[in-house]
Amino acid sequence: MSVADLDEQQHRLVLTAHPLQRVGAYALAELTGAEEPEKVTPEGFRTAVEKMTADAVRAAKVRDTKAPDGFWLKVSLSFFPNSKMNHNAQLKKSDEELDAGIREWRTPPELASWPGVRCVLCGREAVGFYGKVDVPLAESHLYRNTTPRGHAGLALCWPCVCSFHALPYGCRLTGGPSIALHSWDERFLARVVSRQVERNHQHIVLGRAADKIPAREVVALHALRHYGERLTAGVELLVFSNNNKGQTLEIHSLEQPLAEWLRKTARRPELRQGFAALLRAHAGPKSPGVVGLARNAFHDPERIPAACARYLADRFDRSGLVPSDAADLAGLCSSFAIEVMWMKENDLAEIKATAHSVALLLNRETSAGKLREFHSTLKDPGRMQAWLRTRAVEWTLNPPEGADRPLLGSRAFQLLFDTGSDNRAWFHRQLLFVAVLEELHRLGWRPADGAAVAKEITEEDQPLGEDDTKYLQGEESL
Repeated sequence: MSVADLDEQQHRLVLTAHPLQRVGAYALAELTGAEEPEKVTPEGFRTAVEKMTADAVRAAKVRDTKAPDGFWLKVSLSFFPNSKMNHNAQLKKSDEELDAGIREWRTPPELASWPGVRCVLCGREAVGFYGKVDVPLAESHLYRNTTPRGHAGLALCWPCVCSFHALPYGCRLTGGPSIALHSWDERFLARVVSRQVERNHQHIVLGRAADKIPAREVVALHALRHYGERLTAGVELLVFSNNNKGQTLEIHSLEQPLAEWLRKTARRPELRQGFAALLRAHAGPKSPGVVGLARNAFHDPERIPAACARYLADRFDRSGLVPSDAADLAGLCSSFAIEVMWMKENDLAEIKATAHSVALLLNRETSAGKLREFHSTLKDPGRMQAWLRTRAVEWTLNPPEGADRPLLGSRAFQLLFDTGSDNRAWFHRQLLFVAVLEELHRLGWRPADGAAVAKEITEEDQPLGEDDTKYLQGEESL
């Protein structure tokens, strides 16, 4: 390969299998105005590298991470520790010496010094070996300050090195651990990184700190709900720091069905109207609902419908009346069952038919006591079986008007009580309870003793917290 060809190759971005390199490559492409990394021209590449170098020089000249405009310098400690941008010995030098040192750091090595090996990420000619100063390494504290003992570092080409230099532009910056969103859905990744580069511009130019976030998982939830196209892959939340004082890497994943469901609940009117109730269902005494929902999504998705059932049961226990948002939450739970948990539609129909039958029986009651009794069996399959068997006899001897099927069919019984590993019976019982409340709400059931138990709790009586209200306001333009 000629020298000219090698030179052009070292100014062309390539996407690799490394998530952080990919985020950085998209960020670098955004700095050039290109739609995707492969479309960045050598001239655009050089312009972007020069811009990043100028940003690094400007930040280094602040010299104090605690200064009003020192945020970008502080951030650099979590990406490029011991570099000529932030090492104590470097910051004692004059502005001219700082400038020269940083430009030397951000200049590719001469061809004669190349090691003659391939880039470990993309397979092109490597220009050198690079370690912690340029690349976030493994999460172990044993790798602080350097690569493993006896190892020269990662063999990298210059575009891959520059992708890591661009990484901060595409991350949610906190001053401590940074947050990167990654996906193999290229359109989603491009959109998310593009928006992040745009937001980070003022933090980089002015050195001002970014706004605080209630939780790192909320960054991903916000990105999903503001994305307008179908997701074709899952989403990874990478929380990392390359800082010498606390090198960390955490990776949390959302499978594609759940990520797409979270996105679609912002787009489909019949699901979107229940989102405020979903936030209320996840709110805690000291935690906004948006935090609870985002954390459940990443760490234990099956808690999402469980939170809805618990929320509805709590409101019913406090008021003696069927909550007015039961139908909205039931719609979300049904959608979750089909689209996220891959429940067969026929099986969901069996659960709903059973719920309809139970609601018809309870609708004849003038007191809330029977519904409370049913709810009390939710965590005890044996008691729920006994409750349903007793009601099945009542159903047979005195069927409600319009009854055309048994109270509890064999398939519904299997779904609710089979303990096999391939059957989520506990989840189906929660669905049943939510669906019963939905049916009672549709029937307009209001027990005579409901008002005596407590004042009806409406959405206005239990308003959203400040963080959740602000979050919903940010979605008004969707």
